Amino acid sequence: MFSTLAPILLQATWETLYMVAAALALGTSMGLPLGVLLATSGRGELFEAVWFQRLFGPIVNATRSVPFIILAVAIIPFTRMIVGTSIGTSAAIVPLTVAATPFIARIIEGAIREVDSGLIEAAQAMGARPVQVVTKVLLPEALPGIIHGLTLTAVTLIGYSAMVGAVGAGGLGDLGIRYGYQRFRPDVMAAVVITLIVVVQAVQSAGDWMARKADKRNI
Repeated sequence: MFSTLAPILLQATWETLYMVAAALALGTSMGLPLGVLLATSGRGELFEAVWFQRLFGPIVNATRSVPFIILAVAIIPFTRMIVGTSIGTSAAIVPLTVAATPFIARIIEGAIREVDSGLIEAAQAMGARPVQVVTKVLLPEALPGIIHGLTLTAVTLIGYSAMVGAVGAGGLGDLGIRYGYQRFRPDVMAAVVITLIVVVQAVQSAGDWMARKADKRNI
């Protein structure tokens, strides 16, 4: 029984990791600059642009307030426009990325706001330009918090990827529903749950290790 289940389980695990990794990478590429600007565009800050916060702050909050499964269904036309289909692992990356981007933006914003303002003032006193303050001071100092936040995002995306399995996205969620629940196979359900626990533990442990390495207090 295990010999027939193992290949399917490995394939589903790979699909889940692919969806999560792609969504995390795309979400970070968009959420990083958005989070930096949200943290530094207030009145009297590095990139003063109050209009930016007033425009994008509510958009970020609104996107985060929508339950993921509703979001995934609501943007099906957008998903079809991007990848040409609304079914499969590649299609699932679109709603996962849309959900991850504002989450990551707020995490990065919070991590940057935790940086001691004295470091920013010292860098400015030494003649650093705003972009240099961000790249040389803010991001390096906020890196442990950012890594912790991205780890949390990755774990959340693993759960979301299981949800989109309900709408034909593939991965461990799809395996659990189609082969476990619908075919009354408790052994498949148990294997899926155990695999998800192992994956989450591995991601969390890796994230904690990287955050400790990035924390200058541990040097």
